[in-house]
Amino acid sequence: MTLRGYREEELVSNRASLLIHGGTEDERRAWAEEAARSFDVPLVEVRQQADLAGALRHPNGVVFIPDIVKLGLEAQQVLLHCLRTQEERPKVVVGLSGGADLALSRGTVREDLHYRLHKAQVDLQTEGLREALKHRWAQQAEALAAKAAQAKAEEQARAAMDPRKPGSVTRIAPKRKASGARKGASRNAVR
Repeated sequence: MTLRGYREEELVSNRASLLIHGGTEDERRAWAEEAARSFDVPLVEVRQQADLAGALRHPNGVVFIPDIVKLGLEAQQVLLHCLRTQEERPKVVVGLSGGADLALSRGTVREDLHYRLHKAQVDLQTEGLREALKHRWAQQAEALAAKAAQAKAEEQARAAMDPRKPGSVTRIAPKRKASGARKGASRNAVR
């Protein structure tokens, strides 16, 4: 969590693209999944440079890049171009396995990309943040489980009210042909 920009809670629910660093890849993915749930949109994970341009073309959704360093500097240029010019774009969650400042000093992250995302960073190594996230994710999991159980109960109630039971066969009587009118019409046409 960085004091110079958005708070972590705001970044989950706004459309700002961000750099999330520190922690494990699973923690970064869970954070991106939470953002996708908050918008009720799909999460697209990009692990190869070839998939990045296509994922960025869709304005709806959340694009998650687990580790931008593994995609390379050319992919970072594609991402930067999208952030600069594409008005309608998905929420982009850029992951980084180490610290952002360390990657910047090593040259593995473009300086202009880092600058573009400097107000939207989440550092999972911030004291207390991991515990707060785990607590929030546990509450969300409970809420999703309760919602799924309620939907299942409603479906079972609807099924109980349906007179046709699963596996039952409904027979439909075949239509009877009007044999007299057609036979006469075909005889006249032949003559």
